Amino acid sequence: MAELKYWVWLATRKGISVRKLYELLRYYESPEEIYFVRKGAYPKELGIDPTPLEDKRLSETYEVLGTCDDKGITILTLGDAAYPARLKNIYDPPIVLYVNGKLPIIDEEIAVNIVGTRDCSPYGIKVSEQLGYEITKMGGLIVSGLARGIDSAAARGAFRAGGRVVGVLGCGIDVVYPASNERLFWDVKNFGALVSEYPPGTRPEKGYFPARNRIMSGLSLGVVVVEAPERSGALITASRALEQGRDVFAVPGNVDARSCRGSNNLLKEGAQPVTGGIDVMENYAARFPEKFKEVLKLYELDKGGLEAVTERELKETGRAKTNAADKSEQKPIDKEENRAYIDISVNPEEYSETELAVLKALEGQTLHVDTIAEKSGQPMSDVLSALTILEISGAVTQEPGKRFKANIKV
Repeated sequence: MAELKYWVWLATRKGISVRKLYELLRYYESPEEIYFVRKGAYPKELGIDPTPLEDKRLSETYEVLGTCDDKGITILTLGDAAYPARLKNIYDPPIVLYVNGKLPIIDEEIAVNIVGTRDCSPYGIKVSEQLGYEITKMGGLIVSGLARGIDSAAARGAFRAGGRVVGVLGCGIDVVYPASNERLFWDVKNFGALVSEYPPGTRPEKGYFPARNRIMSGLSLGVVVVEAPERSGALITASRALEQGRDVFAVPGNVDARSCRGSNNLLKEGAQPVTGGIDVMENYAARFPEKFKEVLKLYELDKGGLEAVTERELKETGRAKTNAADKSEQKPIDKEENRAYIDISVNPEEYSETELAVLKALEGQTLHVDTIAEKSGQPMSDVLSALTILEISGAVTQEPGKRFKANIKV
């Protein structure tokens, strides 16, 4: 594995987008190899200005490494086994992640990102805290941008439920922003993890937050939007979530409120409506049955809590609700045909390389889109395109929770 200093050096090349850095890594295979390319020899076909790459000074790199060592900050690289595969499979994964605290094994978590406007109503605060609380009580993990308003309320709800929070920052891992959230910042560090792609000491800038949003959705299985105006970072996060194949949920808001226009529009465009944590968590009951601890059986908001039932009742309730929804939405013309497996090996030219890889990964199994990308070894964007084409042709069928099964055999 390449030395850590070369990863940090590559990640700090200013003027080169993360996507271009990722393309460089696919071209050269390691940051060390990129570092030792001689001046004038970088490939022109990648369309990258080589000037930042030709600066071989490591003074900034050693400063970052020293700061991380002093402050107990962990650096995860794309080459590390501990780097979340869920995040690695997005279109433009961070080259490095700076982590302060204890990052859970994200790929084993029902991670849910709750986002919304900073200028939210008391209703938005109440609903966000409720969702953070209920999702955490049912075994979920809240991912938050720790901004004022909706983000912070969801994190507080998770802590009230005795859970953890992963906070994704649009600045350095050691920079408290906004300053009013200092207490929450330290709670997340001590009872969860702070994550950033920016080196320690990096001050927040306007352009960093849209980039940060892709990490929040990339770590999560789904994004819940609570109170978002028509132009907001929350809608950017929802858009990135769709690009990454994540589920998008929205809380119905006041039709007269400007702060709810964007989130209400998401509902009109097909986002799943949410009125409680169970509306989110039931999507993942089949995939993570061991994670569910309690179920939202009866809302008692005036009493400030929920009624818990046994884990067995949770599984039965979640399964029954999911099955009922599936049946109620299925029209006769939509019923699945009994498809036999067809051997297509005699004519593989009908399928692209990615489509064949996806079908091979699915063979005999029903898998979530994240697992398909991981097993097939294909980029998430390519997998999503292939699944769309295969679903239209009838080669695969999509099931609830972004899970797919193959109807033909490779």
